[in-house]
Amino acid sequence: MTNAAKIWESLTPEEHERHYNPQNACPNFNEYRALREPANEQALNELPRHADIAYGDHKLHTLDIYPAPGDGPRPVHIYLHGGYWRAQDKSNYAFIAGMLVQHGITAVVMNYELCPESTLDQVTDSALAGVEWVAKNIASYGGDAGAISLSGHSAGAHLVAEVLATDWTARGVDPTCFVGAVAVSGIYDPAPAALTTVNAQLNLTAEIIANRNVETRTPLVHCPVAVMVGGDEPWQWIDQSFRYSHHLHRHGNQPEVHVLPNYNHFNILLPFMQPESPIGGAMLRLAQRRR
Repeated sequence: MTNAAKIWESLTPEEHERHYNPQNACPNFNEYRALREPANEQALNELPRHADIAYGDHKLHTLDIYPAPGDGPRPVHIYLHGGYWRAQDKSNYAFIAGMLVQHGITAVVMNYELCPESTLDQVTDSALAGVEWVAKNIASYGGDAGAISLSGHSAGAHLVAEVLATDWTARGVDPTCFVGAVAVSGIYDPAPAALTTVNAQLNLTAEIIANRNVETRTPLVHCPVAVMVGGDEPWQWIDQSFRYSHHLHRHGNQPEVHVLPNYNHFNILLPFMQPESPIGGAMLRLAQRRR
């Protein structure tokens, strides 16, 4: 890496907040959650679910499994939610499971530790512990432990990238079990977040930023990756997806990259329910691969 100036260094504080705090860039963000709510309630009320399974001792070390019907082990898809590493809950993302289960894919929607009660290092460690639990235990729930894909939005996309940068062999998991990943509207270098008002909760330090910058760490999981971002997001937020895509390409991956017109940071969650969309289509296509 060089000592070249970062693209955000010339921004005013107001510009930086707009580019790197999605709620500032899209102040009506709650309207888009309302659009997802009917599908979310339907999934919670109607889909078979193994709820609040503990994968560790922390109160947020829990996950929900939505088993797909059918004979034989079913492909598995893990969803990691956003919330800038400091908010949200798996119960708000049950809608992710609807499309997957309908297409014969077992869905896992995870919680993980959150800032400020935990550091970003601990947030990441908890998410990786949840993924490890799935890899080692999903067969007991009818899932195919050799066909695990992932997706994540915003901070969840960063955690997907952390999965790709982890030495799974050292954790007793065959890394070829991961057959695909979809990262949507991600933040991959935490450094600009430290200059936003969100850092009052994140409490980022130089050491934590360096630890969690997935733009500088070699991907150790080799599987197809789709990187997507909304065309209506601030351009410096969009740039993060291109930088991470370049990083993957430098390490031999050829990621699928899409900028989706007319989508901002929050309505881009709607295509997670749409099999004909670039996001939904990639989730289904990669989940149904086999190692």
